Amino acid sequence: MNHTSKNQDKNKAHYEKLYAGYNINNILHWLNNRDVFLELATKTETSWFALYQGDFKYKLKGKKILEMGCGDCVNAAIMAGLGAEVYANDIADASGEIVKKINENFEFDHPIKFVKGDFLKNDLPGAQFDYVIGKAFLHHLEIPLETLFLTETARLLKPDGEARFFEPAVNSKLLDEIRWHIPIGNRPSKFNTTAFLKWKENDPHPDRSFSSKHWKKAGSKLFREVEIIPVGTLERFSRLFGWGERRNRFKRWALKNEKLLPKFINLILTRSQLIIYRGVVVNEK
Repeated sequence: MNHTSKNQDKNKAHYEKLYAGYNINNILHWLNNRDVFLELATKTETSWFALYQGDFKYKLKGKKILEMGCGDCVNAAIMAGLGAEVYANDIADASGEIVKKINENFEFDHPIKFVKGDFLKNDLPGAQFDYVIGKAFLHHLEIPLETLFLTETARLLKPDGEARFFEPAVNSKLLDEIRWHIPIGNRPSKFNTTAFLKWKENDPHPDRSFSSKHWKKAGSKLFREVEIIPVGTLERFSRLFGWGERRNRFKRWALKNEKLLPKFINLILTRSQLIIYRGVVVNEK
């Protein structure tokens, strides 16, 4: 069965270009100073703050982990540097070249193993991983394809294993519509119809649901426990600040204090989320 799609082809082309000839010097610096790196990243950067919640850093040593969509391989490298046995998968061959360079220049307890190409064709034995990780990955998939990826995730996890996915969250249609009308980076405002449609044509993200309800329902079919942790309700306003320490100070304050907000407010207004699936549902038939 052919699982590829037009959007996957677009993703592959986009990330082959993005990571071609990638310089690993920063990764090596962060590996050699990983405690300092994580101390800063998990307090300032939304994805790291989310993914490493619950003392995740201290759970990695000796664990077998598969990261889907490893991209620039920074997270795969950090997890391996913390003592995990990491399998890193990406549809882009360029990520494999990054893994090769990192392994050649850093001595891990377990060198990172690159799983090339389509995740659904990985040929890995099942029930072997303690964790499956996805850092801003699932939202690149159309929903029917995502269902296959989550099913494969359940197959690869140990019965008591855990999947962690950091993803964008859209739980308010009003906020989402406002967001599209504000230009960010190379994304033009929706008010600029021609430029926006051109940008959208090249965007590797499909039109699909990013709601917490969607991911809760999807995970409940395969796992005994689903936990959704909203992240970024206050942090989203950091974009009002210019780059620099002032912005980072605000981000640290926001990520720390938004936990004090009622959960229903966080869920409605959050910018992103950590999705945790635990305990694979075993088919007894």
